[in-house]
Amino acid sequence: MTWTAPEVKRSDPPLVAGEREALEAWLDYHRDTLLSKCAGLTAGQLKRRAVPPSSLSLLGLVRHMTDVERWWFGVHAANQDLEPVYSTQTSLNADFDNLDDAEARDCLDGFRREATESRAWVRGKGLDEVVASHGHYPERVRDLRWIYLHMIEEYARHNGHADLLRERIDGVTGE
Repeated sequence: MTWTAPEVKRSDPPLVAGEREALEAWLDYHRDTLLSKCAGLTAGQLKRRAVPPSSLSLLGLVRHMTDVERWWFGVHAANQDLEPVYSTQTSLNADFDNLDDAEARDCLDGFRREATESRAWVRGKGLDEVVASHGHYPERVRDLRWIYLHMIEEYARHNGHADLLRERIDGVTGE
């Protein structure tokens, strides 16, 4: 039997909520949206590139967002010394490029684990808490609220890409 990405139960964010609850709900909504774009597809379909010369694929987006979750919530918000899951110093785009030997099921499971870790890293931190900056601009400190908003924006943008990729694969469209 050929493996396909599992179905996803996505919950709508509440219409009335406190700031933290709303940010967490919208972020989870976008995480689930990305997974829902993968649901029912085989590993080969998840690896299918958009159009040459682009290396964009649904599996690449999942791997990219795994690294992004770790970067913003683990490295910045939790101030952990963590390496990216997929990208390396010699291959910054490995999340998108190195798919030939990638196990789609493992990548999706890793994405879910990283999202769970992200939630744990910020549990108990206030939205106004200023966190250290890492990377090329150590002077660019930010608060946790900024990280949540940035992550929602990043998911929204990439979920738009995922919509187009999914439609190209099998014609499925939707939220």
